[in-house]
Amino acid sequence: MAVYTDVSADELGAFIDGYDIGKLLSYKGIAEGVENSNFLLHTGAGHFILTLYEKRVAEQDLPFFLGLMEHLAARGITCPQPVKNRRGEILGKVAGRPAAIVTFLDGMWMRRIDARHCQALGEALAKLHIAGADFPMTRRNALSVEGWRPLYEACLGRADSVHPGMSETIESELIALEQSWPRNLPSGVIHADLFPDNVFFLGDKLSGLIDFYFACTDMFAYDVSICLNAWCFEADFSYNVTKGQALLAAYAKARPLTDAELDALPLLARGAALRFLLTRLVDWLDRPAGALVRPKSPQEYFRKLRFHQSVKSAADYGITAKALA
Repeated sequence: MAVYTDVSADELGAFIDGYDIGKLLSYKGIAEGVENSNFLLHTGAGHFILTLYEKRVAEQDLPFFLGLMEHLAARGITCPQPVKNRRGEILGKVAGRPAAIVTFLDGMWMRRIDARHCQALGEALAKLHIAGADFPMTRRNALSVEGWRPLYEACLGRADSVHPGMSETIESELIALEQSWPRNLPSGVIHADLFPDNVFFLGDKLSGLIDFYFACTDMFAYDVSICLNAWCFEADFSYNVTKGQALLAAYAKARPLTDAELDALPLLARGAALRFLLTRLVDWLDRPAGALVRPKSPQEYFRKLRFHQSVKSAADYGITAKALA
């Protein structure tokens, strides 16, 4: 979450008057994340989240995201729910941006991740994949392998200013992944951005999932690999196999991984690392003027990519087909 577009109290109050959630009492921007502008609203009916959609979120994709949240909640996944205005609509306009209000989800994200959190995340991810199996809408993953080279080309000649040799590493990795990216693994609705700040806990109990604005139709194991990248590395970028084992075992207990998925895991993890390296690189080099958010350094995913390039099999992440038998 972040704030790229500021909103006046008068404009926001007028927007909220179209909803049955009481009068606006206060609001504040949420300065975390890198994609949309988000505000915590306090109204006569309680707390809500207002999101203004910008950057990589296309307006035509919003019915998919908002419909998915309703679908998942109906199947037991705790996630924010879109709030309809008095006309029965869930989308409006604020400050010239498409906007929606969603319910407030209680909890907080964990700054210090341990194996228990990874275990809870693995189970929740598998249940999300299962719950989305009968969602009728589909959305292409615009940030899968076909979308990586255009991101890189937007940074041509500048990546080495972030880290010497980064351009050569990205170019060679792009070639390798474009040639060998798997196409026939089990697929369906994935979250595609389930970082720790998108997973809420109350104490040690996972209380819900947020921020579905990269959700799409893609390989389940790719979603797993994104989570390995986001949850299972330490501050020094070393991989924690205990965390990885907890995440993978909990996931596989709820939704067993096929041998083909396990075999592809190292390649998928490389792809996930490259995807976030590239989007962070673009954000780092092309930060919008006046944005109330500090972009995340691409160095983190450059280091993680280097690790994945050394991995030989899924066993290096903490799981094997034999262990699941």
